[in-house]
Amino acid sequence: MIDFKIPEEIEKLKETTQKFILENVIPREKDPRQDSHGPHDTLRTELNKEAKTLGLLSPSVGKEWGGLGLNMRDMSVVFEASGYSLLGPQAMNCSAPDEGNMHMLEVVANKEQKEKWLRPLAEAKIRSCFSMTEPSPGAGSDPTMLQTVAKKTSKGWVINGEKWFITGYNGAKLNIIMAKTSEKIEKGHGVTMFLVDNDDPAIIKLRTQNSMESSFPGGHCQIKFKNLIVSDEQVLGEVGQGYKYAQVRLAPARLTHCMRWLGAAQRAHDIATSYASKRYAFGKKIGDHGGLAFQLADNEIDIQMSRLFIYNTAWLLDQGEEARNESSMSKIFCSEAAFRVVDRAMQTLGGMGITDDTLVERLFREIRPFRIYDGPSEVHRWVIAKRLMKSVEGKNIPM
Repeated sequence: MIDFKIPEEIEKLKETTQKFILENVIPREKDPRQDSHGPHDTLRTELNKEAKTLGLLSPSVGKEWGGLGLNMRDMSVVFEASGYSLLGPQAMNCSAPDEGNMHMLEVVANKEQKEKWLRPLAEAKIRSCFSMTEPSPGAGSDPTMLQTVAKKTSKGWVINGEKWFITGYNGAKLNIIMAKTSEKIEKGHGVTMFLVDNDDPAIIKLRTQNSMESSFPGGHCQIKFKNLIVSDEQVLGEVGQGYKYAQVRLAPARLTHCMRWLGAAQRAHDIATSYASKRYAFGKKIGDHGGLAFQLADNEIDIQMSRLFIYNTAWLLDQGEEARNESSMSKIFCSEAAFRVVDRAMQTLGGMGITDDTLVERLFREIRPFRIYDGPSEVHRWVIAKRLMKSVEGKNIPM
């Protein structure tokens, strides 16, 4: 049975996080060291130092490697609090893609790889990226279409291929590369992950891609591997098991996205509620008019239901379950609910909602892509339906 009560020590950590976000992070939201491709590393590292001083750095990583060692259920509380500012997850070193990469390294990497890559990541000394998505006809929503190839030679593995939408590439030290290592990909086998130093000259940046959101340091890039040579020591886990390790990363990473964006949705809702309680029209506060009152109420419902989805899936993951269905359902519901919340908040603010007088206009742009990355809603719905159909095969269902 799920216990929704927050442990006392986690409640205190949540309060410390909230205070940090309000006093240290939100005042930096208009710091000029940010552009259309995210906050600059100088700003991020400043905030990292402040978070570390307060004992808030890397909450998802084990204590052995410099983090707080929180489980998924406790992370859901702290990550939501961090997401109240777009800079919050960066400040606490619990943002994508680093958070998901650190989790995968902690589960899959050997001791030497952890010392080389996980420890400096957990200490926020370096950043990382994850190279899986490719231009057409390569892998996107369908990872089995992977075109990047790693061939074993006398010199080592030689990687050739192209990737795009590689979040955080600019400035990242570690690049986790997925490549085919077999002629065919069968039953989830045939793809391998490699840990590569991004400074290797065989990794070529083709361009930095422009996008509507700007909250991830390093932006998104299209890159190319041209005869990139890596050794056996750079293989993450076992050869051919890349898809298996991707699942280790993806299910929790989808959920931590939900946690952080729920905090951002709460921020938009709070801004709209405050405005609706002060702005007058037609003789009373606009929040007292039925149309807007219902929108605020619907926001509250969406936020609470998202929280319950997250808590349930987090609890299942903590029990050792794969929770693939629950992870997909959480991703669909939370991404769409967060967008509904921000859209209603913008409508409540009226003309001011489409300006930068409040954060809502930017939150509208930042949250919308969440319905696409880490699996579009349509793909997750299709997968859920496939599992549903399979679950009734051979059963005599009364009609």
